[in-house]
Amino acid sequence: MHMQLRLKAALLSLLMLLVLVGIWQIATAQRAAAPVATMSAEEAEYAALMGQAPPATTAPAPDKIDGFPSPIQFARIAAGHLANPFYDRGPNDKGVGIQLAHSLLRVSMGFLLAMLVAIPLGCVIGMSPLLYRAIDPFIQVLKPISPLAWMPIALYTIKDSSVSGIFVIFICSIWPMLINTAFGVAGVRRDWLNVARTLEVSRVRLALLVILPAAAPTIITGMRISMGIAWLVIVAAEMLIGGNGIGYFLWNEWNNLSLANVLFAVLMIGLVGMALDLMFAALQRKVTYVE
Repeated sequence: MHMQLRLKAALLSLLMLLVLVGIWQIATAQRAAAPVATMSAEEAEYAALMGQAPPATTAPAPDKIDGFPSPIQFARIAAGHLANPFYDRGPNDKGVGIQLAHSLLRVSMGFLLAMLVAIPLGCVIGMSPLLYRAIDPFIQVLKPISPLAWMPIALYTIKDSSVSGIFVIFICSIWPMLINTAFGVAGVRRDWLNVARTLEVSRVRLALLVILPAAAPTIITGMRISMGIAWLVIVAAEMLIGGNGIGYFLWNEWNNLSLANVLFAVLMIGLVGMALDLMFAALQRKVTYVE
């Protein structure tokens, strides 16, 4: 039964994808077929900004993509990027594989630093109601601040754009993990804690053998949320700090007026984000206990 449901869901997703691609094809075909001479002055100016040929000019070259690409043109661009994703022809011309590697490295370092701080601190807070109430106001004030709001402060104090990007990932990743860890630890069943105390289990063994396994599903949920936020933020951060990364690649292609490459970067961001979320979802299933 479960297998049939998954198969039906996959077929429905495939059908939705085909419908979207069909709409995309029709929209771009109508744009390509529209006569350029009928464009107003404002439309001609916008077309020139988007890299399209203005009125009364020669037709673009067959290999040049003007404006929004068709699905076939996009597939050709994507195949070209994926055929050689790790080339390096200078600072502003690197393969998408290299750009994604830089972004993933920043996200991993910031996320690991946040995990090293948030999980132990969350366990301590969750085990102490007094400490939880004392720290909660600070969490509630700092949590809503946009991670990018910390970027000017990081650039001024750290004076390194790449390390500043890692700091931004750290500051946006720490709060969901901290809150979920504290909540999970505070929600451990009192029966298990009472049994451990009856057996005179030390506090270290109590934390490692009782509290952490019981709170693991909630902790992994916080890590999953943090990773989604981190991957979301790194794209915007790399647009600001420049240099390398998938966010910089996207912004650089927009400056080059290449919408096809922009769409490819957006697709890569979505696919990598989905892969990261699926990884944490699988880990969450491993530590979830069904009674």
